[in-house]
Amino acid sequence: MVDSAEAPPRVLVVGAGAIGAFYGGQLARAGAQVSVVSRADFEAVQSVGYDIRSPLGDFVFRPAQVLRSAADCPVPPDYLLLCVKTVRGLDRAALIRDAVGPHTVIVLIANGIGVEQELADAFPHNELVSVLAYVAVSRTGRGTVQHHALGALAMGNFPRGVTARTERLAGLFRAAGLSCETQDDIAASRWHKCLWNIAFNPISVLGGALDTRAILAPPEGEAFVRRVMQEMCRVAAANGYPMDEQVIEGSIRSTRAMTPYKTSMALDYENGRALEIDPIIGNVVRSARRHGVAVPSLEALHALLCMVQDRAEAPAPG
Repeated sequence: MVDSAEAPPRVLVVGAGAIGAFYGGQLARAGAQVSVVSRADFEAVQSVGYDIRSPLGDFVFRPAQVLRSAADCPVPPDYLLLCVKTVRGLDRAALIRDAVGPHTVIVLIANGIGVEQELADAFPHNELVSVLAYVAVSRTGRGTVQHHALGALAMGNFPRGVTARTERLAGLFRAAGLSCETQDDIAASRWHKCLWNIAFNPISVLGGALDTRAILAPPEGEAFVRRVMQEMCRVAAANGYPMDEQVIEGSIRSTRAMTPYKTSMALDYENGRALEIDPIIGNVVRSARRHGVAVPSLEALHALLCMVQDRAEAPAPG
């Protein structure tokens, strides 16, 4: 819980979908004063809060304030958690600018590679904390969230280091019962986590919204996942973050052991939402080209995903 000698930190969650609601709720349980920006679920959340179902224990998260936009935040928060996906056409800096004060710590919870620089450039005088969430969680209805498994976090300041304010945030998550590791070089963990995402997310979409069990069921599926991950490892090594190939075997083994579920990209595809292509695979493919690393499987997956996205965004005929 928050130290009684300190005022509870003010937290604003922007993008309070499944991830934002789950982790915002955990901070509230630890004693923080947590408000949310929620457009799609505004009425439901304002009325009854978030109903969060979790193997760690079900709970209701009632935000201190429910806002329609960051511009409605009356006082700049101590921490602003940005939990939106990095998709084509979204200006993340504009989304939060009106709520960011001179002492606000911007906390980015996001997947993928190369997701921080845009915010670092937009807010050069604010601390920026890069966070990886190892969690399976989904929005199941208005103001309802299902936490399936996991929940650990890894965080560090961008581009490097861990400040006292980052340690305080990590302590709040630990007080809520979550594992939260601080790292001096968070980029290393970004490459490691992207190893899973770069295989399972694109394949899940291109297979027609397959779940993890269906992807690994045929021998050809597992072999393809392994080949994609091997290419990813070569790109990571070229960027100074080598990974032992045993990491691939461990990733496949742990995925087999998990309850099968659809990736976030598969759910976005099914629901007609924009796909998080660049951070998960596009930026890796471009890095491979810069370093002269051959990644034929990744190139093919990326090209096909772009075709799918373009078709989804094309205006209806007539």
